[in-house]
Amino acid sequence: MGFVVLHMEKAHGSDSGTTAHIERFIIPKNADPTRTHLNRKLVAYPDGIKDRSAAIRRRLEEAGLTRKIGNNQVRAIRINVSGTHEDMERIEREGRLDEWCADNMKYFADTFGKENIVAAHLHRDEETPHIHVTLVPIVKGERKRRKREEQAKKRYRKKPTDTVRLCADDIMTRLRLKSYQDTYAEAMAKYGLQRGIDGSKARHKSTQQYYNETKKLADSLKAEVVDLQRQKETVQEELRRTKKEIQTEKLKGAATTAAANIAESVGSLFGSNKVKTPERENAALHREVATHGEAIEALQTRIQTMQNDHHRERMELEAKNLSELSRKEAAHTEETTRLKNRILWQNHIIGCLSFLLLKTSDIFRKAVHGIIRLARDYYKPRFDTEQVSDIKSVLNLFGDDKQSHRAAGDFLYITATQKGKLDNREQIKARREVDNVVEGRYDQQQKRGFSMRR
Repeated sequence: MGFVVLHMEKAHGSDSGTTAHIERFIIPKNADPTRTHLNRKLVAYPDGIKDRSAAIRRRLEEAGLTRKIGNNQVRAIRINVSGTHEDMERIEREGRLDEWCADNMKYFADTFGKENIVAAHLHRDEETPHIHVTLVPIVKGERKRRKREEQAKKRYRKKPTDTVRLCADDIMTRLRLKSYQDTYAEAMAKYGLQRGIDGSKARHKSTQQYYNETKKLADSLKAEVVDLQRQKETVQEELRRTKKEIQTEKLKGAATTAAANIAESVGSLFGSNKVKTPERENAALHREVATHGEAIEALQTRIQTMQNDHHRERMELEAKNLSELSRKEAAHTEETTRLKNRILWQNHIIGCLSFLLLKTSDIFRKAVHGIIRLARDYYKPRFDTEQVSDIKSVLNLFGDDKQSHRAAGDFLYITATQKGKLDNREQIKARREVDNVVEGRYDQQQKRGFSMRR
C-alpha cells in the first residue's frame, strides 16, 4: 500500500516561471515530448483567459477585495498531488486515472471553494502522473491581528468580520496543513493510498534542485563515458596482443604435434617411454589455447556491452542538450520581446514629456526650434549667441553639473529630431552643435558676443 503526495507552497511575484512549466510553454528536462499530448487541463478557463497567470489575475479582480494588494502578498498557492510511483502506474493501468482526477478536484473544491481553484493540470509526460493545482487564497473572517490591535493603545477602525480578504497565512497554518494531509489521505484511500508518516523528516525536492542534481548526474555520466572509452581502447589492445599470443601458441602447438608424432614413431621402433613427455606438453598447450579462446570471447562480449552502453548514454545526453537549448532559446526570445517593449515605452514617455515641455516652457520651445532651424539651414554652420543662450538656459534648468547638462542635451536633441523630422545630415549637424554647447565649447564665444569659428 503506497503513500499519497500532497505538497503546498506559496507562489511569489507573478509566478510566470511556474506558469511556463505547467502550461508547457517550455518543455522541461524531465518530460518526454512524445507524451506531452496526453496532458490535460482539469479546470476550463473563462472567456478571454489564455493561461494560469491570467486566471489568477481575473480571480483577484472579481473577488471583491477591499484592501489594496501589497507587493509582498502571496497571490496564489501551488499544490502538487500524486502518489507512490508504482501505485500511480497501477491506477493508470486499471483505467481509473480519470476517476482519480475527479476525486481530487472534488476534494479541493470542497476544501477551499470551487471559485478559488483557478487552474489544474494533469501531467502524464513525466515519470509519475501528477496534478498541479493553483489556489487563490481568498478567505473570509476576522484577521488574526485584530485581537492584538484591540489591546494596543492605538485604535483601529473596526471592519466587518466577514470581509473578503487575500491571506495565504490563514490557509497554510501548521494545524491546517496537518489536517489537509489527514483528510486528503482519507479521500484517496479507495485507490490503495495512505497518509505519509506523521512527523517524517522527508522533504519535497524543488524543481530547481532536481534540475541541479540532473546536471551533476549528466556531468558524471560524461566523465564515465570518457573512462569507458579508455577502458574500451585498453581491452582492444589486450585483444590484439592475445590474438598474437594465440597465433604463436598455435604455431608452437603444430610444431610440438609434429615432433610428438616423430617421437612416437621412433618410440614404437625402440620401445622408449620418454616419447610420452612431448604428448603431455602438447595436451597442456591445447588446454592453454582453449583458455585463451574463452578469454577472447569474454573480452568481445565486454566490448559489445560497453559500446551499447556508450551509444545509449550518448543519445540520452543529446536529447537533454536539445531540450535545454530549446528552453534557452524560448527564454532569450521572451527577454528580447520584453526589452523591445520597454524601449518603446521609454520612447513614448520621452515623447510625452517633450510635448508637455513644448506646451508649457517657452525657453524649452525656443531651444528646440533653434536646433531645428540650425539643422535645416544648409549654409549656417553653427548656433548664434541667442540660440546658445536659450540652450544653456534649458541645461541649467536640469541642474548645474555636467551629467545633468548631458542628459538635458540628449533630451533636447531627441525632441528636436522627433518634432522636426530631420534627415541623417540634419541629425548629425544638430547632434554635433548640441554637444558643443553641452561641453562648453561655446562659452568663450558667447561671452565675446559672436559665434565659434572652426
